[in-house]
Amino acid sequence: MTRLYLETGPKKVFACSLDWPGWCRIDKGEEAAIDRLMEYAPRYRQIAERAGLAFTPGEPEVTAKVRGTSTTDFGVPYEVPDLDLEPLSGAEAERSVALIRAAWELFDEVAGVSPEDLRKGPRGGGRDLSKIVAHVTEAERGYARKVGVLHKPYRSQGDRAAMRAELTQVLSRAWEPPVTEKWPPRYALRRVAWHVIDHLWEIEDRR
Repeated sequence: MTRLYLETGPKKVFACSLDWPGWCRIDKGEEAAIDRLMEYAPRYRQIAERAGLAFTPGEPEVTAKVRGTSTTDFGVPYEVPDLDLEPLSGAEAERSVALIRAAWELFDEVAGVSPEDLRKGPRGGGRDLSKIVAHVTEAERGYARKVGVLHKPYRSQGDRAAMRAELTQVLSRAWEPPVTEKWPPRYALRRVAWHVIDHLWEIEDRR
């Protein structure tokens, strides 16, 4: 089975995989969100294979539900499910970090061959490429602070690489409760991966 949890906002629902960080999709109801998640399985497989992992998802199984907020509706899997407070083995942490690294690589590759001017939405909205890349880069620095990795604004690619190196080192460790930082590691791994992957797919869809 593919273990999922649902985060239900006032108007929309996120379906998120518990075992494959970053594989999360949103829609207007529970079944629609689950269906959309499964539709994206072939695209997530590219990331898993890049990480050297076999990706053969089974039938979806909802194992938990959490109440979301307007932030959920805005498009962010914001709430921390109780399952994220379970102990995390070193092997599982390293596997999740491998998926994040694969997502970073694929994001950089896609951004590197995509045009600056991306297709706009029906109302003319949407960032162009350089603004998406800057947003993803700066958001990661903010996410890192949630697990105790503190870096000043980047002045070079080397600064970003140093932050990522420290972040992956921290997130690769085994963990047991209690939570000592703002985010438990399971949630941090999912949130970091989701943000990169979500914007990776946005670029692919709009270029």
